[in-house]
Amino acid sequence: MNNKITVIEGPTPTFEPIEDAQVRGSTTTWTAGILEGPYLYTMAMTTLRTFDSESLIDRCTRAWQQNLTMFLEYRDEIGLTKQVPIMAARALNFEEGDAIQLLVRQELQSDPDDFFDDEDETNAQDQEKNY
Repeated sequence: MNNKITVIEGPTPTFEPIEDAQVRGSTTTWTAGILEGPYLYTMAMTTLRTFDSESLIDRCTRAWQQNLTMFLEYRDEIGLTKQVPIMAARALNFEEGDAIQLLVRQELQSDPDDFFDDEDETNAQDQEKNY
């Protein structure tokens, strides 16, 4: 079964996180049902240019009907191959050509600032002054 959509050429896809506008860093309530499970994930949207968006939607539909996970395969900024599960897809038709909009699930990215609190920063500054 062909359960991958592969980005062959072009830049790394841009993933726009889907967040609740009122709560920074949270997902909207309609995506919470998709995310239920033992692990934390975030949802993101990306739009890609395609040759035939309808055939890609058909491939996604066939995979999902067989209870398979559909993946988006792409190369990241340094050239490593990455895969993210596709949760939903929509075909778009523009004058310039076809595109596909994908809702993907990504692992929750931790913010480096989350590892430090104000007290740790103050202690680090005090230790620097002592040297």
